Amino acid sequence: MSGTLALVGGGEFTSPCEEVDRQLLRVSAASRVLVLPTAAAFEHPERAVANAVAWFRSLGADAEGLGVLGRRDAFDATHAEAVRSSPFTYLTGGSPMHLKSVLKDTPVWDALVGAVSDGGVLAGSSAGAMVLSDPMVDPRGGAFTIGLGLVPKVAVVPHAEQWSHDRLRRTLDLAKGFDLVTVDTGSALVREPDGRWSAHGRVSVYVDGALADLSALPSVS
Repeated sequence: MSGTLALVGGGEFTSPCEEVDRQLLRVSAASRVLVLPTAAAFEHPERAVANAVAWFRSLGADAEGLGVLGRRDAFDATHAEAVRSSPFTYLTGGSPMHLKSVLKDTPVWDALVGAVSDGGVLAGSSAGAMVLSDPMVDPRGGAFTIGLGLVPKVAVVPHAEQWSHDRLRRTLDLAKGFDLVTVDTGSALVREPDGRWSAHGRVSVYVDGALADLSALPSVS
């Protein structure tokens, strides 16, 4: 994977994300960001797109939504082509289970993987960050389920500042054989094109339940 991957802890399209979003715009050299409000399909996806349009306009770029809201949309060749040719694509927050069920084994998912493999930028916030990993934190209880696996052997906890100590401890106790990353709202974990990881804001890495450095995360190839 020669592109850039950003795992955002939520709060997308707001001021705490300005630094990382400006970086992603520079890296992508994109004048337009493609926004998939798939995870927000049942939560007024048009609002997520409108927020993105206003936000990126304030940063000097355009944004447009792509109506991939259900499985049928993810098999649409026109949608897949739009994703494949986009230098910067953004997956919004919402329901990670719905997002995963829509994208899994579809042309749009293949297009996302292909675009970032060819040097594009892919950002996922909250639900968008969760599904890109494997395993994926199950929002129904804090255990783990299968993710889409673009980032293997890493699980992501977004909005980490909202988790109680006991809830995080239970999830850490279940994290065996892979790393767990907690990302606060407005913070981000970024995988650079050379495979290095960088943190913007409050990001913590746990290996076998203990705090570790970013260098402990596997390089994504």
